Amino acid sequence: MFPLTAFIALLAMMPAVAFAQAAAAPATSNTQGIAAVVNDLVISSYDLDQRVKLVLLSSGIPNTPENVSRIRGQVLRSLVDEYLKAQEAERLNISVTQKEVEDAFQRIAQRSNMTPEQITETLKAGGVSKATLEQQIRVDMAWNKAMQQRFAPLVTVGENEINEVMRRLQEEAGEPRYLVSEILISFDNPGHADEISAGAQRLADQIRQGAPFEAVARQFSQSASAANGGDIGWVHASQLPEGVREVVTKMQPDMVSDPIRTLNGFYIIALRAMQTGTGADPMRDQYELMQVLLPLTPDADAQAVNRRAREVNEFRNSISSCDDAAQQIKKYVSGVASPRQQAIAGQLDPRIRQAIAGVPVGKSSEPIRSERGVEMIVVCGHKAAEGEMPTREQIDNSLFEQQLSMMSRRHLRDLRRDAVVVYR
Repeated sequence: MFPLTAFIALLAMMPAVAFAQAAAAPATSNTQGIAAVVNDLVISSYDLDQRVKLVLLSSGIPNTPENVSRIRGQVLRSLVDEYLKAQEAERLNISVTQKEVEDAFQRIAQRSNMTPEQITETLKAGGVSKATLEQQIRVDMAWNKAMQQRFAPLVTVGENEINEVMRRLQEEAGEPRYLVSEILISFDNPGHADEISAGAQRLADQIRQGAPFEAVARQFSQSASAANGGDIGWVHASQLPEGVREVVTKMQPDMVSDPIRTLNGFYIIALRAMQTGTGADPMRDQYELMQVLLPLTPDADAQAVNRRAREVNEFRNSISSCDDAAQQIKKYVSGVASPRQQAIAGQLDPRIRQAIAGVPVGKSSEPIRSERGVEMIVVCGHKAAEGEMPTREQIDNSLFEQQLSMMSRRHLRDLRRDAVVVYR
């Protein structure tokens, strides 16, 4: 349905390995200069240009000279961090097989209703080589493996910590809860705070202008939640960092905050919903979905567009189940239906969640015009989540991830401090 965002949404789950060696390879003919040197390894201008294009393509930020100029510095800092992460993973003898890489691309393709070849073509159309995406995927997974190996044995979550969280949740059961997504842009040197703040403000502005929050979070956020597009789920105000909680309690749903300074850096917060009590989390709703397509070329004439519009209305009025949809779509020239897919609401692209919100079982979403034609999603089944308090195991896992994330950020800060980085 929204293939590019869907496959980028899985970047944080993916693989790692010979990035450091690749970074040290001789410059290609496409390389036009040196952007930075990280511990004697070169980030070429070509590498930086490719990553800027990938960030723009995957975050939904328009590819304009002004936007390229605005994000180039932030992207370069992210690339420096990636080189440091890759070098640390190599030092710890972390490796990922080519099979893992291929499996990763297959998972991306399945979740986005594309083939790996189509993903490659989508990147190519945006001027991005497949190697650029592979590089980012590999470093992400290498770093995750390295941090698990190095710090997971040191993380301990005590029974008293779990008891305290459960006690607080029970006490706050009648208090407002907030469905929140976050972007964290951290800084090591307070002297860089103004520069980081300005960059974070530009990201907030781009999100308000239409860039998907989730895609921006995956590309720029330095919080563990970046793997989930910044989603931290339902929280009470007391669970948010000091400074953030005061802002969130004054926000309305669908608002995006300006950068909020904390001890860790700057947060950008999106408030997606709020409720009182411990009701069901709609992000845990279960869906069975079917995608249908009526092909239409981007340059189709008015007659073809009008014909498809009539067919869309006829199709939507004629169906009452996915069985109907699979049969009815065949009546129209080249109409196709994808296999049914099971999904949890929180795993869906936000625009798909919005498209199917309120759609009765057996009916389709509003039609959306894409490069492929006119697309719709038929809701085959929907099971609403039941409200409940988190289990001790869920709280244990959450506290574990928080501690591991904190240790990982501190370790990256130490790597930055000890590195020799020269910007050109």
